[in-house]
Formats: sequence, C-alpha cells, structure tokens
Amino acid sequence: MRRKTKETDIAVEIGVEGGIETGDRVFDHLLTALFFYMEQNVSIRASYDLRHHLWEDLGIVLGEELREKIRGKKIARFGNAVMPMDDALVLVAVDISRPYLNLELDVKESEEGFEVTLVREFLWALARTLNATIHVKQLAGINAHHIIEATFKGLGIALKQALRESERLESTKGVL
Repeated sequence: MRRKTKETDIAVEIGVEGGIETGDRVFDHLLTALFFYMEQNVSIRASYDLRHHLWEDLGIVLGEELREKIRGKKIARFGNAVMPMDDALVLVAVDISRPYLNLELDVKESEEGFEVTLVREFLWALARTLNATIHVKQLAGINAHHIIEATFKGLGIALKQALRESERLESTKGVL
C-alpha cells in the first residue's frame, strides 16, 4: 500500500521482509516493536516534511494495508493486552468494527522524540482507516519512552489477536 502526497511518500507491505525505514529513529523503534508483537514481517519506507505528517499518514497507510489483508475474511475482531515495561503498565483493547480512539496517557517524564501528540495522530489515523475502536489506558508509569513503547507492544498483541481468522462472523448483527 502506498500513499504519496506533497507532505509524505509512504509504502507499507505486510508479510514481506524489508525492514522499517521512516527517517524517524523513534518511530522506527516503536514500529519494530509493534510488528514484532503482531508476529508480522513488514517493509516500510517513508519520506516526509514534518514528523506530524509522517505519523498520521503512516497510520492511514497501515490501516489501509491491514484492511486489505482482511477483506472478505472472518476475523476474531477483538484483541487486548496489558503490557508492562519497567515503570509503565498500559492496557490496550481493539475492536475491528468501527472507528474510535480513546487514548489516556499521562506522561510525567518526557524524553526526546517520544511525544503523546504524535502517538494520538498515528492511532487515530489507524483507527479511522482500519475501522477499529482502539482504547489505550495507562495504568502506571512516568517515563515517556516506557509508556509509549508499552503502548505499541500492547497494540501489536491486540491487533494480532483481533486480526486472526475466525470460523464465524463475530457479530450478533451479522455484519461488522
């Protein structure tokens, strides 16, 4: 999946080896954790003008790529994780059905590159493009790096669960 605008040029391909090169070392680190815990190989290439545009547009492209991967399939729909990382403890829950984001992070100690505003842009873009409800709730922690990395690891586990194939349509309505 590729998205090319005046602000970004991003390509994401899940299921192939290729590594992650966005030009943002913090984002590369977090995406590496996300896909490790999703248990998926990925190739991501990106160029951008502003970090805000990179994070938001990558969320869009990732949502489109995941949506394409599950098109026509029955999926488990729900996934969740409670992820510890040193001082941090973060709950992540996902429902692949309709777009919504609830992000409750309260970072007390900042660290260069680890910004909650960028996490919010990425997750909201992913949620609306994948049609996923994503809840992230910080249960403990003060360090930005630990809290945000726990979020990406937990999201990886939750998405792995939610996107796995199911034998039935996981909806009492008969449609997601």
